[in-house]
Amino acid sequence: MSANKNELDDVDQRIIAELRRDGRASLSDLADRLGIARATVRARMERLSARGEIVGFTVLTRSDVTAQPVRGLMMIAIEGRGTERIIARLAGLPEVIAVHSTNGRWDVVAEIGTRTLEELDAVLLKVRNYEGVLASETSLLLSTRRASRR
Repeated sequence: MSANKNELDDVDQRIIAELRRDGRASLSDLADRLGIARATVRARMERLSARGEIVGFTVLTRSDVTAQPVRGLMMIAIEGRGTERIIARLAGLPEVIAVHSTNGRWDVVAEIGTRTLEELDAVLLKVRNYEGVLASETSLLLSTRRASRR
């Protein structure tokens, strides 16, 4: 285990990676894939949950995807110290699924979902017109695949 109890060690990171690949995997399957004891996997998962590193498990259904079949990532550059204000405005839009802070050229990435391209275009125009938005670039998500297993 790592020296700092709040840091994730290699085993914790590998468990989380496997759960991201298959959140329904049994403890035995996880133990086999990771080459560690089932009891270790169970104890680690309980500890990760208790510490808030794993905050829950979820399922993605067909209706989750089909309700907003047009999805995109909008990278946004923000002027000065207006990031919190822009994030608050983005979070208030029903089409915005998530807002991510980032580094590099873009200050924020907004994950957007709509029923049509026209609706997506309207959201993009609205965001581009927010005071303090300097530039943006949007990429459409064409398909989503699960991460491959090792």
